[in-house]
Amino acid sequence: MAVDIRLASARITRENTNAQEPQHLMTPGDVITADTGFMRGHGTYMEDDKLHASVAGVVERVNKLICVRPIKTRYHGEIGDVVVGRILEVGQRRWKVDTNAKLDSILMLSSVNLPGGELRRRSEEDEKMMRDYLNEGDLISAEVQNVFADGALSLHTRSLKYGKLSQGILLAVSPSLIKRRKTHFHNLPCGASIILGNNGYVWICPSIDEATEQTGGFVQDLEPIRTAEREVIARLRNCVALLAEHRMVLFDTSILYAFENSSKHQVKDLLKPEVMKEIADMTRHRLEIE
Repeated sequence: MAVDIRLASARITRENTNAQEPQHLMTPGDVITADTGFMRGHGTYMEDDKLHASVAGVVERVNKLICVRPIKTRYHGEIGDVVVGRILEVGQRRWKVDTNAKLDSILMLSSVNLPGGELRRRSEEDEKMMRDYLNEGDLISAEVQNVFADGALSLHTRSLKYGKLSQGILLAVSPSLIKRRKTHFHNLPCGASIILGNNGYVWICPSIDEATEQTGGFVQDLEPIRTAEREVIARLRNCVALLAEHRMVLFDTSILYAFENSSKHQVKDLLKPEVMKEIADMTRHRLEIE
């Protein structure tokens, strides 16, 4: 059995990190500006007539409003966001869902599709069968329907493209790395499908055909996945992980470029620091020259 042994000193570190850091990157307590003409936004506070950062993040200015967007934070949902979540609890006519937010999200029984997409009022019989629809531990894709006053999210899966997820890999990244696009469901040409949840949960699975897409997840395909498909899914997972490690924005093009750039390496080698940096740099270069 071959063993890969590398010395710690051989690891590639990011050189001149301080020299390359943008000037608008702040840590808590840093002075953003002494100009009193600016308005205080999220992530800031006033002290001694100066505006300070209260969180570590990037300064954003909109006209006279200054705020600091945290680099690492929990997900703050917006209406219309696509999310991937895990069922935590089955309650009375509702499910509690983990969506990587500060509070658990709520999925009401009236906000889910019934098997076959049937449209009707939910009955007591439907309430008794809630665990047949979604049980604790099940993964779902959904859309944010509403944001409550305390910040908790109300979800819905009324479109048949949303619903219960079957076989695949779940990967958690920072929500700030997910690029907002018109669609977050992608059938990639490499032979796999990916859902980039705005909440930082990324779902990778075998390619979804149109027939499966219109079932709302109630028809589960639990057939064994072929080795070639599993290798593609594992490679995609490692590509997403290495892009996230190097703080690169995640969307279909960047992931596909990373997948193509990784072709000369074995899947397991994509977790080596030097390989991760090489592929991330190649992907960043391709995106810049577009």
